[in-house]
Amino acid sequence: MAAQGRKNVHGKTGVRFKAAYTPSKNKAMLRDVVSALIVHGEVKVTSGVTSDLISLADKMVTLGKKGDLAARREAAKVLRNGICDEKGVNALSKLFSEIAPKYKDRNGGYTQVYKLGRRKGDNAEVELIRFVD
Repeated sequence: MAAQGRKNVHGKTGVRFKAAYTPSKNKAMLRDVVSALIVHGEVKVTSGVTSDLISLADKMVTLGKKGDLAARREAAKVLRNGICDEKGVNALSKLFSEIAPKYKDRNGGYTQVYKLGRRKGDNAEVELIRFVD
């Protein structure tokens, strides 16, 4: 019997309703992953995240190709500051200085996806996303 209007109700069998994976949590996860993709050049994710990550990464590269202050501020809204490479370069500066100039003559399709198989723990499909050379 479901309790109406009551969330996380503790009964004999434990918690009946679990807090959902909200859109804000999903957005935060995508921000982390796209920042890691820009800093490291490749990232492993599950197949459910792939399409959202590719579209967000392509938008970030397009903003980087514009190169003006407004585009930098729009990209700064999405990218995380705390994710840095070995040299201490963060995702925003790497996007505008290294990645975007590399794709100045390319119109879209900045990423590639490789299927790696299934993860051992939960059998989820894992894919490697990296920037096109």
